[in-house]
Amino acid sequence: MFADKIYIDRRKKLRKKISSGVILFLGNVEAPANYRDNTYYFRQDSNFSYFFGLDLPGLAGVIDIESGEDIIFGTELTMDDIIWMGPQPKLTENAAKAGINIVRDYSTLHDYLNDAISKGRRIHFVKPYRGEQTLELSKLVGLKPCAIEHYVSIELIKAIVSLREIKSAVEIKEIEKAVDVAYEMHTAAMKMAKSGVYEYQVAGVVDGITLQHNGHNSFPSIITINGHIMHNHTHNNMLTKGRMLVVDAGAEIESLYDSDITRTTPVDGKFDSRQKDIYEAVLAANMKGIEGVKPGEINVNNHIAAVTTLLDGLKELGLVKGNTHDAVMNGVGAFFMPHGLGHQMGMDVHDMEGLGEDYVGYDEKTKRSKIPGIGSLRMGKELRPGHVFTVEPGCYFIPAWYDLWKGEKRAKDFINYDKVAKYLDFGGIRIEDNILVTKDGHRVLSTKIPKTVADVEAICRG
Repeated sequence: MFADKIYIDRRKKLRKKISSGVILFLGNVEAPANYRDNTYYFRQDSNFSYFFGLDLPGLAGVIDIESGEDIIFGTELTMDDIIWMGPQPKLTENAAKAGINIVRDYSTLHDYLNDAISKGRRIHFVKPYRGEQTLELSKLVGLKPCAIEHYVSIELIKAIVSLREIKSAVEIKEIEKAVDVAYEMHTAAMKMAKSGVYEYQVAGVVDGITLQHNGHNSFPSIITINGHIMHNHTHNNMLTKGRMLVVDAGAEIESLYDSDITRTTPVDGKFDSRQKDIYEAVLAANMKGIEGVKPGEINVNNHIAAVTTLLDGLKELGLVKGNTHDAVMNGVGAFFMPHGLGHQMGMDVHDMEGLGEDYVGYDEKTKRSKIPGIGSLRMGKELRPGHVFTVEPGCYFIPAWYDLWKGEKRAKDFINYDKVAKYLDFGGIRIEDNILVTKDGHRVLSTKIPKTVADVEAICRG
């Protein structure tokens, strides 16, 4: 946890953005893996953690706008709990760490909320993303589970986004710690990218590094020679010469702040000419996407610039033809790169997207594009100092995607399908960095992690 002053200040700022009523944050509960006492790793809800800081299951936090009270609802541990877990701080002691001196038993929360409802007061909450929390919220506020989503507070969602998306100095420091762990993860993977090694062996080392730093993965690691499968979570393949190993992995440290980095390494540590050509095109797109990051820039423009650079590179190789700008505006970028340039990150690896992607990445000024590829961009709006997000262009040769586009004669004036056919055994490449918007430009937080051809080959040589 941070100092109690940070949580007090965050709640004060949130209170000023909500007109009236009661704000309810449900913390997460333990999730059984196969029976009650064998649980998955506990991960606290990020919104609860941001405003209340307590990394414990079964809590709820309330911010009462009119009274000015901040309340923690929870249940004291029993002797049975203490036998298995050892002595634990009392609920009042834990609440005090977040600057809260009002603690009530969780069993009284239902009556507290219903008293507020009976007085015509609004209960502000966000949409739950777990079934257990949906059912719990349903009981607490007297709504059917299927009706919950119709009563979420847009006012609260927008207020949370406005606070959480601008990272403070202490938050940036935590993200930098997570990036430092990612450096170890990715350089270890590069050194292991040799013929005869299995993906699961690389995954075991990469994921183990997070545990060595008292953390966890920020998401299930993508470690695959089938880079054209963008979220491939299987690790069964053996690395062979001529393939490339895509590692999309990051660390979540004890404070719950994350890193999210992707690097692509040639098996046996040396790019062949075909690999180098595509890699350099993706790297140029990565650098172009980063180059334009500054306060006041609309991030959609950076996406378009990066995709244009990628298609220019592919045009030099004969894979793309015609006017590049026209190709981008006709959605050709989606053929080679179906995803957007990046997303916000912080306490969630796709920061706050549980609140609704369009509330996080777009606003009244910037609306999502309907152009294929460009419309896949998660973070499109105007950049402000304190934003942290990813820049992660890629180039993928997806056989099923190729068959669909060619069969429907899509973009036939821009894609050289005969040339592309020779790359259907290639896989894919992605290069992803974490970027901080500063008051006068940007800072690449992941700059130490090798990504040029020369640097990747050098780290592979050990």
